[in-house]
This record gives sequence, structure tokens and C-alpha cells, in this order.
Amino acid sequence: MRKVSIKDIAMKAGVVPSTVSLVLNGKAKQMRISDELAERIKAIAKETGYIPNQTAVSLRTGRSNILGLIVEDISNVFFASLAKVIEDEVNSLGFKIVYCSTDNNDEKGRELVKVLLHRQVDGFLITPSAGMMEEVKKLVELKKPVVLMDRYFPALQNSYVLVDNFYGVQQGVAFLIEKGHRNIAYVTNNLEQNQMHERERAFRETMKAHGLAAAEPGILRLPYESKSEEAVSAITNFLRATPRFDAVFFATNYLGIYGLESVQQLGYVIPKDLAMVCFDDHALFRLMAPGITCIRQPIEAIASTAVDFLLQQFADPALPPERLQEFKKPTLIIRGSV
Repeated sequence: MRKVSIKDIAMKAGVVPSTVSLVLNGKAKQMRISDELAERIKAIAKETGYIPNQTAVSLRTGRSNILGLIVEDISNVFFASLAKVIEDEVNSLGFKIVYCSTDNNDEKGRELVKVLLHRQVDGFLITPSAGMMEEVKKLVELKKPVVLMDRYFPALQNSYVLVDNFYGVQQGVAFLIEKGHRNIAYVTNNLEQNQMHERERAFRETMKAHGLAAAEPGILRLPYESKSEEAVSAITNFLRATPRFDAVFFATNYLGIYGLESVQQLGYVIPKDLAMVCFDDHALFRLMAPGITCIRQPIEAIASTAVDFLLQQFADPALPPERLQEFKKPTLIIRGSV
């Protein structure tokens, strides 16, 4: 079926193509085209199934009304929830979203930035992998509106919205200690990302502040690329090798889910045999009996603020980046696992 053109609409409406173009680009009043004619042209466009050539629109207006969203893993509940809130926010503002996942692969992340630049997206919302600093720097130099989420590059001056990772872990570990736990294990991944470093630093410093050791034998770092079976086995062996542990703190929700399987394999009862706290919430943690205590990130606040910061950059490209940087406080959600 042949694609409907502006000329086709003009012929049906009995006007010249330039009049149709002005109406469909929202310039009817400006060019003193009557409301009656404008509505008739819009109705014909709708009836005929007219779809504007987005490339032509972009060239004419300088805007694509498309935003690029790059996250670590869209299947992860945190990033999926973040993406959903962002999509709802920007859709109401007339934008569309292109989703991408880096899988924490630097090369893939760099390539995705190039692809989205080629697509002429209007702005970027990114949870970058550790090796994407040069690409983010280039976007800033190109004056592209960009906001980083979840993690950032301290060496760059750009807009970001982050959770206060140190505060979150500090609250969780202090709660375990308050409940009488002293031999607390910490399970994390091996990613060289500032948010993961902040979480581990908070664990170490909070333990130290309470006169407790946080030695290496009490910390397990799993390779990010580990298959679920490998991760579960490693956590099981780690916990079995040190029966003195009376509590464990998981640095991310996917590690916490692996940990639940390990606890089941060991035959432990939560919290009788082992208390548990996890950074990031998950539906499974709420539905389990007992529920799993967690550090919940303010996903809606992160997403809304990131979109707001992006819009502020559209409105004023010269806005100093330090005015568009914010840390959000996570919340300790107490359930029956402690």
C-alpha cells in the first residue's frame, strides 16, 4: 500500500501542500489559517492514516522528540521500573523513548551512544558502565542534554541523579547490629562502579564504627558474568565455610535472590539461622514468608528528577551542571528477615 503524502491530503482538502504542512506542524494560527480548515485537514490526515516522515520533521524542527534511555539491564527489576516511570513521564510530554541495555559491556555501551546519536535523539538518560566516560564526555561537549542515573563519573561535570548508596547500606547494617547480629557477611559483585564501591565502603565503615571486624573472609565478590547456578553455588560454599555468620547483607537484589536459593540449599531458616538484608527491593522479597528486609531505592523520584533535569537542559543549554545534580535518600523497609 502506497504511503499517504502531504500532497494527497492537500488534494482531498482542496488546498496547496504548504497549507497542509503548516497545519500539521502546528502553525495554523500563526499563519492565519481558519480553525475550520485546520480541523478539516487534520481529520483528512487521520482518516487517510498519514504518518509524518520523522527524518524530515527532525531536519525542519531540529527535534526528533525521541529520547535515548541506556540502562545496564532492562530485565532487572530496578532498571525496568525506572524505565517504566521515565516512559510514562516523557510520553505525557510528547516524547518517545528508545530503550537499550549495555549488559555492563563497555564496548556495547559505547556503540549504543553512537547509534542513538545517529538517530538524532534529543537527549540521553544513561546508567553508564565503567568504561563509558569518554562517550558521556563527548555528549557533554556536543551540548547534548544528558543525565546520568544510578552511577556517575566524578571526573566529569555533568547532570546526574543518584541514590545515597552509603546512607542506605549504613542504615541496613546498623539495623542488623541493633538487632544483636555481630558476624555479618557481605555479598557483592566485582564491578568497578562507584555505587558498588560506596556500598562496600559503607559496610566496612559501619562495622568498624560499631567495633566489629569487616575482614576479607567476610566479603564475597562474585563475577558479574556468573551464571545463576555458579553464583548460587559460590554463595552456598561461602556461607557453609563460615558457620559463625549470623547475618548476611546482599549488595543488589539479584544477588539477594541467589542468596535465598543458597539458604534453601543449606537448610537454613530465616531469620533463626541467618538474618538477611538486601540493597534494592523486589516483589519476591515482599511476597516471601518471612519477607526480606531491604533498602528500597526511590525509583519514582529518581526517574522524575532525571526527566526534569533533562527538560531544564532543553530550556537552558547554558545551565551550570552543578545545579542539576542530586542525591536521593533510600528507605529501610523492615520485614521479617531480621
